[in-house]
Amino acid sequence: MPEGKSIYLEIFGESPSVKVLDFFLTYEGFDYSKTEVAREVDISRITIEKIWKSLTQEGIIVKSRTIGKAELYRLNIGNLTVKLLLDTGLKLAKLRAEKEMQTTQIKMKVRRT
Repeated sequence: MPEGKSIYLEIFGESPSVKVLDFFLTYEGFDYSKTEVAREVDISRITIEKIWKSLTQEGIIVKSRTIGKAELYRLNIGNLTVKLLLDTGLKLAKLRAEKEMQTTQIKMKVRRT
């Protein structure tokens, strides 16, 4: 995973479930195997099994294809929950950016005086 934390990880913490969901929300245009996701978010294959089952049952991720023995899954962008999560992530990021801008402006005003 890239260095900076996503807005979801900053707000909701780094539980394995949040890390897996955040991974799919961040890389929505691609498909991945369980092994790839577990490696990328630094959790065990055993831990990912329960999370994976929940995400597939809710329709948040869907099987996209099979390559050899590997089943690949992607974010289900047609799912209402996913749409809301993506929209919420954008709104939270915008709010965070606005707060940062206000903080920066206040610091600049203090330095000028």
